[in-house]
Amino acid sequence: MLDVRGVTKIYGQGSAAVKALNNVSFRVNKGDFVAIMGPSGSGKSTLLNIIGGLDRPTSGEVVLDGERIDNLDENALVGIRRGKISYVFQQYHLLPSLTALENVLLPLTFCGIHGKDGKALELLKKMGLGKRAWHKPSQLSGGEQQRVAIARALVNDPLLILADEPTGNVDRKTGREILDLFCQLNNEEGRGIIMVTHNPEAAERAAEIIMLQDGQIVDRIKHGGEDRNEFIR
Repeated sequence: MLDVRGVTKIYGQGSAAVKALNNVSFRVNKGDFVAIMGPSGSGKSTLLNIIGGLDRPTSGEVVLDGERIDNLDENALVGIRRGKISYVFQQYHLLPSLTALENVLLPLTFCGIHGKDGKALELLKKMGLGKRAWHKPSQLSGGEQQRVAIARALVNDPLLILADEPTGNVDRKTGREILDLFCQLNNEEGRGIIMVTHNPEAAERAAEIIMLQDGQIVDRIKHGGEDRNEFIR
């Protein structure tokens, strides 16, 4: 599904140049759940942004679903982001003037697709928010807002979900519930997920952990089975 080939990212020039990523290569198969870990400044978010087409590598290639995307123009990238990739951020990025239902519908609205209120409502019900669909973000808890953001990420049936510290703004109990949702989406629906996290307990929920340090992959830890669906205590 995803092939990252020799990706390097350099910010700045000359003596001020900073190499955020250094020849990073890995493959993610369809339906994989991968966590990316590493200390601050290791290149985790830069890598996620390059995979999602929000940033471009200095060199290397990113191939998604058989199509090279790192060299596409912005219009083509918008189509990729709307049709194949969805984001879940640490900050929920919900529009405060819209209801939960309207926020979930936004990706479809941007694509000119209307009349999908039923689909959006079903997603909110799956998130346990059926009765909160007409509430605005200010009327929802942090965990509820993150669930709305996850529903929004699913409304366009993405091939790949990119999650950047999705539990970073919620308490531990709510974080467990959000990770349960990711495991459910992965196990029951086969959703591919790449999750950046600094939390080892969260990373243990993935089937593979990629460790970054100084912009390079220093370790890959694969594990699986039912044990990863129980939060490590």
